[in-house]
Amino acid sequence: MPQTNETTDAAAETAQATVTPRPRKVPRIVVLGGGSVGLYSARRLRKRLGRREAAIVVVDPRPYMTYAPFLPEVSAGSISDRDVVAPHNRALKHIDTLQGRVTAIKHGAKTVEITPEVGDPYEITYDHLIIGLGSVSRLLPIPGLAEVGIGFKNVEEAIAVRNHVLDRLIVASSTWDKELRERLLTFTFVGGGFAGIEAIAEIEDMAKSAVKQYPTIDASELRFVMIEGSDRILPELTLEMANYALEEMKKRGIEFHLSTFLSSCVDGNIVTSTGVEFESDTVVWTAGVKANPVIGESDLPSDKLGRVTVNTKLQVIDEDGNVIPDAYAAGDCAAVPDVHGGINGFCVPNAQHAVRQAKLLGDNLASVLRSGDLKDYEHKNLGTVASLGLHKGVAILFGGLKLRGFLAWCAHRGYHLMAMPTISRKIRIATGWTAAYLMRRELVPLGPLHDPRAEFRRAAVPPKPKAEAPAKKDENATDAEKAEAK
Repeated sequence: MPQTNETTDAAAETAQATVTPRPRKVPRIVVLGGGSVGLYSARRLRKRLGRREAAIVVVDPRPYMTYAPFLPEVSAGSISDRDVVAPHNRALKHIDTLQGRVTAIKHGAKTVEITPEVGDPYEITYDHLIIGLGSVSRLLPIPGLAEVGIGFKNVEEAIAVRNHVLDRLIVASSTWDKELRERLLTFTFVGGGFAGIEAIAEIEDMAKSAVKQYPTIDASELRFVMIEGSDRILPELTLEMANYALEEMKKRGIEFHLSTFLSSCVDGNIVTSTGVEFESDTVVWTAGVKANPVIGESDLPSDKLGRVTVNTKLQVIDEDGNVIPDAYAAGDCAAVPDVHGGINGFCVPNAQHAVRQAKLLGDNLASVLRSGDLKDYEHKNLGTVASLGLHKGVAILFGGLKLRGFLAWCAHRGYHLMAMPTISRKIRIATGWTAAYLMRRELVPLGPLHDPRAEFRRAAVPPKPKAEAPAKKDENATDAEKAEAK
């Protein structure tokens, strides 16, 4: 049927309306990432700007923010996993959220591509962009690592490590094969930064408590191994305090291989650059992070480490220092200059900087929308705290106050409890600590949690056919009938 001019004109108008979005009544601010930077900057913006002044959208593949400093205690069973996450629907009041991965950023067109867990990718437009995509595990092409390694970057991985370690103890308690027991009870950690040291210290502490439940295992059979490429651990601490932590952990029997790299771990056969070789059923990878790779694939300027380049006002800048309009970044994915020195002149990637940068970013963007002045990010580190297991820690506060043992552990818990977002989470964590102190922490593995349909699949397998019983001999049968039966 031929189209009329009226029909053709209507179709053209429809196509034009699809391509050209209607102008927005208020500017849209899109926040990429719902972690520390995304959550705190969005909350700050909403506090500064009314709903008629700006529409705020947060994009993240998870419906919650994970407070990473508490992951070691989650893996040790000292804190419930749900208590270290802040649900977006409760923490981000009057802020829209979209669940999906950011797979492309086109700042020139002011569009972001989002790929949801179910469904096709789609694009959204924005007027102002905040990049808080954080970091991902930095994996190296080590044979076997992708197959046997476990990361330690999010709460799901922390739970997986805890369940895996406790499950290995149960399996080892039921076998008398010497070589198999040694393999099951050897736990290897790679990376001696804060994440790795706190993880191995907390989990070693948990494992020694757990083996008391198994009479067939002696605590001396547990072997915890740390592999670190540099000649020291905890580079964020002074050498004196780092060496104190190293010696304390060695006294507990934790084995350290410094200036050593993991060369291979195929099928759990650990081979190091120094020639050390042993079998281990557990490999936890905490050897560093890198900026979210989607940044390097975008049209935004980035440095050689893949981080967005920004100035002290947290505005994105090009290599000549020119401000890229309407783009801001902070946290692990941004190269934020540190006026107090930092590492190579940039802020270290930790929660303390991320939260403070996010709040300033929110203030600066709100000021831009109101034609106000922007402030520079300037924060002197208040101190560094690290947990070395239950009731053990190391800390440097206010530039010179050095704490060891129980006091440092209290400072670690106190600081991070204050930094945990939402009052409800603070109360839950404090209550959990009290319950664990009075009734001991729960050390039961929930291995099937990571594959809940495994039992269902086994039940769906049809039973094997029953073997037919041999025919009963009839003594009265003739020779011909006996031959036929055979």
